[in-house]
Amino acid sequence: MASDALTPSRTGRARLALPLLLLALLAPAGCDGGDAGPPDSAPADVAGDGDADAGTLAGVRPPCPFTAAQVSEIVGQSMRDDGNCAFGDGKGVASLTVTTASAEAGVTTYDYQHEQAGKQYEKVVDLDRGERSYLAVKDISGEAVLIDGKGAYTVTISSFGGGTAGNEQILRRTLDAIPG
Repeated sequence: MASDALTPSRTGRARLALPLLLLALLAPAGCDGGDAGPPDSAPADVAGDGDADAGTLAGVRPPCPFTAAQVSEIVGQSMRDDGNCAFGDGKGVASLTVTTASAEAGVTTYDYQHEQAGKQYEKVVDLDRGERSYLAVKDISGEAVLIDGKGAYTVTISSFGGGTAGNEQILRRTLDAIPG
């Protein structure tokens, strides 16, 4: 069978069909609009392994600890709720997001997150708050992780314009505002 330059070959169509099929199968899983939580969040019925500390660390993923008004007060500028504990300035510039997980899930990923923060940010500071916590900042962004008896909180910020010191202050105020 002859094929001209404008007619895709049978193998060319097959190569295009497979990625489209995979996209069609996977897209609904990411677009259901539900709040399934981050991939590292543990189910509510996760039980401890018998350790004395496991009972205080296991549990349900906590809800978002903030409203848009609270975040606006923390960062010192008007912020709006973009859903799923994500807050933006309405201009597509500044953002603050809180990802929650069970404390047990947070403990499981903490060391990896801390290591990655050391590679990504200019400054990483271990904090004396909760079970474990740190904050990491650079000139345009930052992240903080807090694990306490209620759950694990990862706060990420971007583009507030205060530089490294300003981002550190925003993260410290944010962690201080999370109910303990």
